[in-house]
Amino acid sequence: MQRRLTGSANDPLIRARYRRESRFKAYSIAALFVAFGIIVAFFTDIISQGYSAFWQSEIRVTLDYNERAERIGRFAIPEDLREIVSRGAVRSIPLQIRNNPELAGTTRTEWVPVYSRVDQYLKGKEDLPPALASQVNELKAAGVIRTTFNWAFFTSGDSKLPELAGIFSAAVGSLLVLAVTLAFAFPIGVMSAIYLEEFAPDNKLTQAIEVNINNLAAVPSIIFGLLGLAVFINTFGVPRSSALVGGLTLGLMTLPIIIISTRAALRAVPDPIRLGAFAMGCSRWQVVRDHVLPLSLPGILTGTIIGLAQAMGETAPLIIVGMIAYIPEAPTSIFESATVLPAQIFTWASEPRKAFVEKTGAGIIVLLAILLTLNATAVFLRRKFERRW
Repeated sequence: MQRRLTGSANDPLIRARYRRESRFKAYSIAALFVAFGIIVAFFTDIISQGYSAFWQSEIRVTLDYNERAERIGRFAIPEDLREIVSRGAVRSIPLQIRNNPELAGTTRTEWVPVYSRVDQYLKGKEDLPPALASQVNELKAAGVIRTTFNWAFFTSGDSKLPELAGIFSAAVGSLLVLAVTLAFAFPIGVMSAIYLEEFAPDNKLTQAIEVNINNLAAVPSIIFGLLGLAVFINTFGVPRSSALVGGLTLGLMTLPIIIISTRAALRAVPDPIRLGAFAMGCSRWQVVRDHVLPLSLPGILTGTIIGLAQAMGETAPLIIVGMIAYIPEAPTSIFESATVLPAQIFTWASEPRKAFVEKTGAGIIVLLAILLTLNATAVFLRRKFERRW
């Protein structure tokens, strides 16, 4: 009788095990390709919709500062171009004439933005009535209409006219909110982590605090918005829609992340460093201040940057505290009404006009660029200053 070989490649059990291993590898590779494909499809869709917002069509017109233009700015434009020129480009003409009386009765040739529908037509995204489309084509062929980089998208605030809408006010609001978040969450988070990791006794109270901190890191962000509304606005009277209340609310959300990452960085410092400092006669505070904290600082900064990046992309808690208002002008202090980039993108996405679709895509591109930069900075700092013990 033929003996069954065991422990060799001819063993059916081993062959079955190898087949399962091969299938698992194939499934893993397929999952990797699916994930990569989803990411590529996401970026392709966003970039294809939003890149055109970085370009703006302009038309060369001769502005006539006549008596009728002193009352209504559109009368400064030749009548045959009034359907092409953006209304927002000439709405400030009456104010200009009042502030500069010498302009009255003069003419000046300038490049001004075209109406959003015309701009979308030139980008191949929307149709125009045949007569207007023919006129636009003739003007473009004659060099009267041109396409330039849309600097106004970065230097202007929000507008009801899509051809004039920009992200400047939202970007300034985001910077103010992040500044308040950092000033509030960083010192409290780091000091709390130092106490819990280096000084606090191991008892039921500290164990309960640690459990609750870990749980807070997983709480939905909208809950922090409700907490900010109840505590900061209703109780302490912080101005609604301000960068101050937005920063404090995001600070509550970021605080557990900073505490957890700081404790991990402190825990990564080897005990022999502490013991060596104690052997030299240092007090516990001196050990933490002069030895443990400097060595753990790169990890603390990395966790803080990641926490700020997460706060940068939040919208739900800021909607609760009113930071989704129409803000055409950039705020100058943390007490003024402000909005942030995610809320601005949400506002544009809810607009019915097609021209806001590309504004939404462009806003997402800018936000993704900022978030990727913050995360890349965190990775760079970790790799540059990380020590392996």
